[in-house]
Amino acid sequence: MFRTVVTLSFCSFFLFVGAQEEQHLDSIAEYYVRMQGDSVLLESIPLDEVYIFGKLEFANKQEKLRYYILRRKTLKVYPYAKLAAERLVELNDSLAKIKKKRHRRKYTRQMQKYIEGEFSDELKKLTRTEGQILVKLIHRQTGATAFDLVKELRNGWRAFWYQTTAKMFKIDIKEEFRPAEVHEDYLIEDILQRAFASNRLKRQKSVLDYDYAMLSNKWKSDSSDDTPQKEN
Repeated sequence: MFRTVVTLSFCSFFLFVGAQEEQHLDSIAEYYVRMQGDSVLLESIPLDEVYIFGKLEFANKQEKLRYYILRRKTLKVYPYAKLAAERLVELNDSLAKIKKKRHRRKYTRQMQKYIEGEFSDELKKLTRTEGQILVKLIHRQTGATAFDLVKELRNGWRAFWYQTTAKMFKIDIKEEFRPAEVHEDYLIEDILQRAFASNRLKRQKSVLDYDYAMLSNKWKSDSSDDTPQKEN
């Protein structure tokens, strides 16, 4: 089932000083930069957001163990969710150029077979909890639940049976990624941001509307009444 879900579903800056105009002694010099390969002079450089991470702290050993287990599972399944988002963009871009419905269905099937052949063996090895994390991350990367992706690219009846079958294994393919409401989802986001910063994972921005820094402040505030004894 997860093969089908996935199926359907910074740049390094090299700066050069451009030019400096003559300035009067009582004025402030203006500097311009030129990006490599660009002829336009810029007064400022667009940069990605940079987060300063605090040291991980845990209330007890159980909480610490839970975090590291969650980290291992998240790092394992994130590449599949990233792939799902990339293939969905590719699929939608291609389908927009295909006029005939028959040809659109054919292309969708070809894309499915390609992804299944590329990752089917790995996806079969996912545990139940890894599968549920993958469902959440697919929503993070695409903005659609796994159920909605199946429904849109296959049909509603098949999506219904996928959901029914998944529930037998305690997996909900309708589940969304909600880091502002669900603490585990926030922990997943924290794991991802730290992995992006350390270059352990290749960054792919979430399509959902939330701010990681604000989430961190929220959850720290919510946990301020917890026991003050921490384990590093």
